Amino acid sequence: MKHRKPNLLLLALFLLFTYPLFSQDGMKFQEQYQVKIGKSKSPIKIDGILDESGWADAEEAKDFHMKWPNDIGRPTRNTFVKITHDDHFIYFGIKAIDTNYYIAQTLKRDQGIYESDAISIAIDPVNQRTNGFLFSITPYNVQTEELVNVGAPSEELSFSWDNKWFSATSRHPTYWIAEIAIPFHTLRFNEGHDKWGLNILRSDLKTNEYSCWTDMPLNFDFYDFGYSGSILWDKAPVSPGTNASIIPYITSSASSNKELANPTTAKFNAGFDAKLSLTPSLNLDLTVNPDFSQVEVDRQVTNLTRFDIFFPERRTFFLENSDLFSSYGIPPIRPFYSRTIGLDKNANPIPILAGARVSGNLTKKTRVGFMNMQTKLTDDFDAQNYTAVSFNQQVQARSSVKGYFLNRQSIADKNSTLKDPGDNFGRNAGLEYKFIDKAGKWNAWTGFHRSFKPNINTPEYYGNVGGGYASKHLNVIVDAGKITDKYYADMGFVNRVDNYDALLDTVYRRGFFLIYNQSSYTFFPKKGPFNQLMVSLENDAILNLDGSQNERNHDLELRFFLKNTSNLVLHFHKNVNNLLYNTSFTDGKPIPPGKYSANVYGLTYNTDSRKKFFFETNIEAGQFFNGNIFRYELSANFRIQPWANFTMSLQQANLSFPGVYGKNNLFLIAPRIEINFSNNLFWTTFLQYNNQRNNFNINSRLQWRYKPMSDLFLVYSDNYFTDPFMKNKSRAIVFKLNYWLNL
Repeated sequence: MKHRKPNLLLLALFLLFTYPLFSQDGMKFQEQYQVKIGKSKSPIKIDGILDESGWADAEEAKDFHMKWPNDIGRPTRNTFVKITHDDHFIYFGIKAIDTNYYIAQTLKRDQGIYESDAISIAIDPVNQRTNGFLFSITPYNVQTEELVNVGAPSEELSFSWDNKWFSATSRHPTYWIAEIAIPFHTLRFNEGHDKWGLNILRSDLKTNEYSCWTDMPLNFDFYDFGYSGSILWDKAPVSPGTNASIIPYITSSASSNKELANPTTAKFNAGFDAKLSLTPSLNLDLTVNPDFSQVEVDRQVTNLTRFDIFFPERRTFFLENSDLFSSYGIPPIRPFYSRTIGLDKNANPIPILAGARVSGNLTKKTRVGFMNMQTKLTDDFDAQNYTAVSFNQQVQARSSVKGYFLNRQSIADKNSTLKDPGDNFGRNAGLEYKFIDKAGKWNAWTGFHRSFKPNINTPEYYGNVGGGYASKHLNVIVDAGKITDKYYADMGFVNRVDNYDALLDTVYRRGFFLIYNQSSYTFFPKKGPFNQLMVSLENDAILNLDGSQNERNHDLELRFFLKNTSNLVLHFHKNVNNLLYNTSFTDGKPIPPGKYSANVYGLTYNTDSRKKFFFETNIEAGQFFNGNIFRYELSANFRIQPWANFTMSLQQANLSFPGVYGKNNLFLIAPRIEINFSNNLFWTTFLQYNNQRNNFNINSRLQWRYKPMSDLFLVYSDNYFTDPFMKNKSRAIVFKLNYWLNL
């Protein structure tokens, strides 16, 4: 029987031309929800009191609407937000009706917007209903800020964008006050805009309620500017002009690596980052001899797949406006993955000499990104130059066309270690279109990506097409893609193409078709202990390029969200795998190629996260290829709010195969201690014992924010083998000091 290949072109035409293009216009929100802003008649002092006469004349946003767990009715407690300005700042004066007790997970900044009692403000100065800024404050004056960019899904919010703004809070028996001053030069806007987009979210965890100024549909994030209200200026604010800052740093360290027989050595280093606004909405970032020693180590996981794990980027230089480069493709296939720059495949650092990046809005509807990074020649790696260019053009109301070009170029000299001439460069280019209707419910996307390598003359590409629908109750996503054998992404992350044969110790490259769909339906009970009930079905099918089956997965989940914030998930997973290569999970004989079918049943339960002690657990049991699996994950958390968090995370997976195929017991334990002595002094210690990686890691970091955006770090790291246990691999202690200087 001849297999028929999926026709991606026909699927693309079907999705794009059968989409309903009519929708509710979200602009009505800016007519319904408005607040006028005038210049304050008196100076505003940021002290958390709101006693200046300028606040008395300021209009306020009030009468909030329920946002979660349902978008019906009004919240239990009221929120009032006044807005005014002077020549340099926009001010927000917040009064939140409350008790004298608050849920406060931490005193550390940039820790999210949903985990603590907080007020979050989303501002769109150019009012294009796509991009903007997010600022959040808790009753304990913990700040969080982030850029909001079209195409960056909420789970990718990194809170990596840092800039100076000012706030103060005060707590009272029946309410709390927050006073905020945001400099105009922080907001990066052009002159002439007398209407800005605005929305406000109140997180009230004690009632398990999130309320929003505008009456937004439940299925959209509050910072979706398609449903924002508006600030009406008495006079359009003047452009803030050029904003420049430089952040120099110095480090000193002592380190040893016994695994490589390297003795203890001491080093001194220095470098700097710089930020310059080329225009009010276009920013230049520079880095010279960057150092990322203060960045927290990756949280390890037990890997039960045959492929690499995707770890998030943590280095701040790569995170601002990162969606301009990293949002291409779909999660298993990303043409750009910034961790390839300055890190090898084992996450070992490679020195970066310097880098530059331009990113932001070129016009109201055009965003651009340019990045160039140069790494240093080492004993094991040639010097590399990395270039990335990207554009994002808004079309129609909220849709976009975007494209990129990537280039990795080896720079060889007489000391070059380059042995394969076919690896001296890798280039990628791609173009994507994403349609979003005005209401944000319907969306569709398609993209085509090419790779270029020496001695590969045939067209090697990756392409996909998909669409989705999101409403309060129903959420549907479909996607189909194809990737060829020799599609390379030297600056990206591509899963499944490399297949390792454990018996022959050989890697084979295989392209594939991917067909994916996910559907979920949410119920909102009016009575009983549940806020929401959700049923979800997820399917994916991997086909070989000749159309034959490679692998397919089916996941069925039932989710129960309780009113006390705890939740329960029952899940069933079915895997049908036409294994093509010998695969090993134990020290025994590798599992031979063949067809395997496995069913796994699981349960996940999370207790009330508002409590000082809460835990999360996940248990799974069933079949695994020709054997069986039993695995569990347990995370216990104890909080002495707001100054301390203690977490113990434990993962264990028992794999049992018949006869000569062996057994394996994978074990990962990771305690974490976080002490917040104040809003400016933090100590975090993270331990990880992972017998799969034969590594026990200690990472302890003391951070003192001695001035706004200026830090002193003291970092200790230690690595040991787990077998033989506690034999030292490497050790280091690092001191780092940086200072944020506005020019």
